Amino acid sequence: MTEQNFDVVVIGGGPGGYVAAIRAAQLGMKTAVVEANHLGGICLNWGCIPTKALLRSAEVFHLMNHAADYGLSCEKPSFDIKKIVERSRGVSKQLSGGIGHLLKKNKVTVFDAYGRLQGKGKVEIEKKDKTKEILSAKHIIVATGARARVLPGLEPDGKLVWTYREAMVPDFMPKSLLVIGSGAIGIEFASFYRTLGADVTVVEVMDKIMPVEDDEISGLARKAFEKQGMKIMTSAKVVKLEKGANNVTCHVEVAGKVEKITVDRVIAAVGIVANIEDIGLANTKVKTEKGQIVTGKYSETDEAGVYAIGDVAGAPWLAHKASHEGIICIEKIAGLRDVHPLDKSGIPGCTYAHPQVASIGLTEAKAKAAGYDIKVGRFPFMGNGKAIALGEPEGLVKTIFDAKTGALLGAHMIGAEVTEMIQGFAIGKTLEATELEFMHTVFPHPTLSEMMHESVLSAYGKAVHF
Repeated sequence: MTEQNFDVVVIGGGPGGYVAAIRAAQLGMKTAVVEANHLGGICLNWGCIPTKALLRSAEVFHLMNHAADYGLSCEKPSFDIKKIVERSRGVSKQLSGGIGHLLKKNKVTVFDAYGRLQGKGKVEIEKKDKTKEILSAKHIIVATGARARVLPGLEPDGKLVWTYREAMVPDFMPKSLLVIGSGAIGIEFASFYRTLGADVTVVEVMDKIMPVEDDEISGLARKAFEKQGMKIMTSAKVVKLEKGANNVTCHVEVAGKVEKITVDRVIAAVGIVANIEDIGLANTKVKTEKGQIVTGKYSETDEAGVYAIGDVAGAPWLAHKASHEGIICIEKIAGLRDVHPLDKSGIPGCTYAHPQVASIGLTEAKAKAAGYDIKVGRFPFMGNGKAIALGEPEGLVKTIFDAKTGALLGAHMIGAEVTEMIQGFAIGKTLEATELEFMHTVFPHPTLSEMMHESVLSAYGKAVHF
């Protein structure tokens, strides 16, 4: 078996893996990426990017149906689900090719193969033709990502019961859907199909939708979705799926009673599971816990020279978290000064439904539970000129501060373009800004971002426009 030597070998070419590889190459290390499927990983090919393309089509369709609100005329708007899907897949293909170009530009060797750890400093790769090769490296980064979680009795079959993959490439437009799970993935698909006219039911086992979000924001999201005609069932559980020839009868248990709901298709969106199987962990001292690889503050594992980043190393399961971990890991390996561990409280989360939801840091409930004396600011979209001009007057910007220090503990937003606005609070947290820095910052007018300013002012009783 032939063997090639590298300084760094990355197993997995997703947003954690390919970013780590590029940074390693920039720092002068001979680097290889081993990727069994598509460069860009789930995020680019079957997650973040293609879903945003789908949701953009739904957003435009929504605006077409409300053209009269803007003094415009649009007769009987319609859509072609096949073309919507084709556009989405085209966006992913373009970006995947772009990553290949970036890796080539940075002289990173890419192996179209499956990688397994084979003891100290060794990775065995198995190519599509089943031939094998050994790669040796002082540093090996595991970035194998995750896959959809499957619950017993609710297993997807690709036809009647979908995972995100099938939901992303439908060959027809279902008239009715039931979505199991109301996290970001479930809510985004629920929003997409509801906007295009499907009768959508969302079932959530917790007592609120979008369970990781602030209670107030979750409540506003529920009201918005129900106003759109979405049926939402919380504190509920799908206990059985009865498959027909071309439909599914879902047995949903609520408060001890079972309700039967028949739909064309079911989307299972109940979380993800790290890909730790069949990657050679048994050949190392790497430890796993609760289905994920245990790592230190710089992504190191219990096996010297082996690191793990991204979804395989635990929550939050976000592409930008994986990328940042990859950078930190490589820069620590390279011995750069001023490399800091990742502060997970500074990682923003976004849900690209209609309306959008974005957040960072502690929720109000968690801040109180942690013992903070807090100040809470709120500013509604209806008080913002740009929001009204856009025809998007529904939404809220909420900020939470430590009353003693003025530190921003959390920010939670719902409404138009909040997924773009949240980065302002992310920068503020990174800079350890207090309420004074936010208050003294001049926000441009008219913009949606002015609501961020007003929300901070509101926390201290100084809001001007509401």
